[in-house]
Amino acid sequence: MKKVSKNILKLIYKKRAKDAKKYDYGLLMVIGGSDFYSGSPALSAMAAFRAGVDMVRILAPKRAADIIASFSPNLAAYPLEGKWLEKEHLPTLLTMVESAKAVANGKVAVVIGGGMGRSPQTQEAILEFLEKISLPVVIDADAIHAVGKKPEIVKGKPFLFTPHLFEFYVLTGKEVKNLSFKEKIAIVKNEAEKLKTTILLKGAIDIISDGEKVALNKTGSPYLTVGGTGDTLAGICGALMARGVPPFLAAQAGAFINGSAGKMAAQKFGEGLTATDLINFIPQVIHKYAL
Repeated sequence: MKKVSKNILKLIYKKRAKDAKKYDYGLLMVIGGSDFYSGSPALSAMAAFRAGVDMVRILAPKRAADIIASFSPNLAAYPLEGKWLEKEHLPTLLTMVESAKAVANGKVAVVIGGGMGRSPQTQEAILEFLEKISLPVVIDADAIHAVGKKPEIVKGKPFLFTPHLFEFYVLTGKEVKNLSFKEKIAIVKNEAEKLKTTILLKGAIDIISDGEKVALNKTGSPYLTVGGTGDTLAGICGALMARGVPPFLAAQAGAFINGSAGKMAAQKFGEGLTATDLINFIPQVIHKYAL
């Protein structure tokens, strides 16, 4: 068991080559949003850019995609017809994944789940999409609920789950809220081993395990209970995985960056902290501890 420290960022962020070109540092696809929720995929995408990914493509239902595209000229959002993700969208998603892999020479990862909703149609579409792909994926929020219905589909794939306590219960059937910290660690490790995946259980101290090793991240702030900070974490982890960082290492570095940026933002904004405030401190964390 190890404690995540600032030194982990030096393993990832190196001085860039002078002849670096677009997509050398990854292309991230963010799949999320619905007719009502548009903020989640936007927050993940903005956090991913601040964490150093070269490009983000957002795929979202039309209303969400149109709103997201208006947030910033940095955000490229592809509109899917309808109010939420359905099976009819799968050919488009799979085609765009293959296109991304070709243009970025395989340096591609996906973040999926934020703001998607839990209608049966959407949950089934998420499951079928995850069954058909094997590239690195950060599975968050509503996508965790989908996988909880058929967890065997993730075994052996380079996936990272980022649940809070209730989502961990949905995924594994294990209620850990009232257990001791030592018991929580053991259960997270055991469940990651069973699923042959990586789990980042979010909390005051994040517990991260790939089923063999365990790491604890202690960065953060009580003010990170505000909505959207889980989306920023997913985006940071996705950015790192798109660069080729393995899920277990990406989870540790992502948790450290998100928590550290959140702490800096909290020192400035306190009760008024928002997820976009956290995003603005991500580069400061990276430059302070890595570059």
